[in-house]
Amino acid sequence: MNNPGWAAILEPSRLNTSLMQGECWMKSLVIRAITIAISVMISTAVNAGQTRQFNTQHGPVLVEVVSDKFHHPWSLAFLPDGRMLVTERRGRLFLVGPDGTKHRVGFPLKVVSKGQGGLLDIVVDPELSSNHTVYFSFSEPRDGGTGTSVASAVFRDTANGPELQDVRIIFRQSNPGGTVHHFGSRIVIHTDGTLFVTIGDRGGRERAQDPFDHAGSVIRINKDGTIPSDNPFANGVKGAPEIWSIGHRNPQGAALNPITQRVWTIEHGAKGGDELNRPDAGKNYGWPIISYGRHYSGFKIGKGTKAEGYEQPAFCWDPSIAPSGLTFYSGKLFPQWKNNLFAGALKFKQLVRLSLTGERIKQEEILIKGSYGRVRDVREGPAGALWVLTDQANGKLLKITPAK
Repeated sequence: MNNPGWAAILEPSRLNTSLMQGECWMKSLVIRAITIAISVMISTAVNAGQTRQFNTQHGPVLVEVVSDKFHHPWSLAFLPDGRMLVTERRGRLFLVGPDGTKHRVGFPLKVVSKGQGGLLDIVVDPELSSNHTVYFSFSEPRDGGTGTSVASAVFRDTANGPELQDVRIIFRQSNPGGTVHHFGSRIVIHTDGTLFVTIGDRGGRERAQDPFDHAGSVIRINKDGTIPSDNPFANGVKGAPEIWSIGHRNPQGAALNPITQRVWTIEHGAKGGDELNRPDAGKNYGWPIISYGRHYSGFKIGKGTKAEGYEQPAFCWDPSIAPSGLTFYSGKLFPQWKNNLFAGALKFKQLVRLSLTGERIKQEEILIKGSYGRVRDVREGPAGALWVLTDQANGKLLKITPAK
């Protein structure tokens, strides 16, 4: 029998002790060896409209393929009426109905769709009903190469169909480069009205330690692109005014904890050492001075796993899971998952659920492993369902609900 989903149960005493000591607890091969298979696949087809049932630690769930035939989709964002905006890396944007119907939305800016670059994240302003504003990140062609940029736009339903109007670039990454990887890039709208944006190191490891270089950082800007006065380097003396934190490798997931109001990020390690972080103002998260992974050659990275002046991750994975989208769950459909953290994983084609005690990771469960493809994004819908995008040539939009 196929077992498309798995649950890895962590040792709470060992995990909590290591976290209290500020260390990153890595799943060992021994723990992986005792992973318990608990998911049961009901249907074998994966076309649009098909549904499978999976068991989880908190009961069975249904996974429905709402829509497919997306070409490497990257992000989805919900409008108040339940429709979604879905980006494709090659520079296409779709308006998708809850039933999976798709309408193309013109995208007016030039996008470099190479390697990991392209049209990436999209988020909807919480005040969309009054200001009609959306924000998106993309890899922009620039003199000297390509850089991660953020733009705002007015989204409207018109007689000619949905349109983006008044498009304006509000942030451009400094020092664009010629590589086609490590762009980041997720956007989180904080309740204080600022935007947090993750930027990868663009393949230049040392750039992540330069506080005047946007590469390898989390930035924080106002919605119009101006600098918040309480940013750690707002005066530009000790770092770039936009920078919130540095020392990040390639953070492709970010979410706001609704209880603590802290932004969490998730980033790719090298060979192992994927990290879940809680970036604080002006702090350095270590890459490439410290890491729980190793270079692809097998050699040690920097000084090892710890060094004075560098922050420890909240959690990390070894082997790497190649993490992407991230969301905190706060809906009513899954009360047992309230305030849990969900992350997509590209490498093992799975969805990861992390339960928390306060801000400490308590337990991990792995869902839908290997069943649908590389999980690129995960979001909570207006009615409390979990929605997932898979990153492949025939990308899928999945809806996860409780089985009745």
